[in-house]
Amino acid sequence: MSTSETIHNRIAMLRAERGISRRQLADALGVHYQTIGYLERGEYSPSLYLALKIAQYFEVGVEVIFSTEPFPRLGERSA
Repeated sequence: MSTSETIHNRIAMLRAERGISRRQLADALGVHYQTIGYLERGEYSPSLYLALKIAQYFEVGVEVIFSTEPFPRLGERSA
């Protein structure tokens, strides 16, 4: 996968905020827990279906979790 096709995400941050383990999230989504690790590290881009399921699980819009651009670090403001 080229860097131009990288999907950035906030899955790990959302899990940490809510105290959810990779296994708990995987079980809720019906995927293997290692899939969550691959997603979090950017080693795997989710299908549209899986991206929507993740957004639904966290009760946020899909664009809150996924982006084609890196997310600003916490505490940084976009210009």
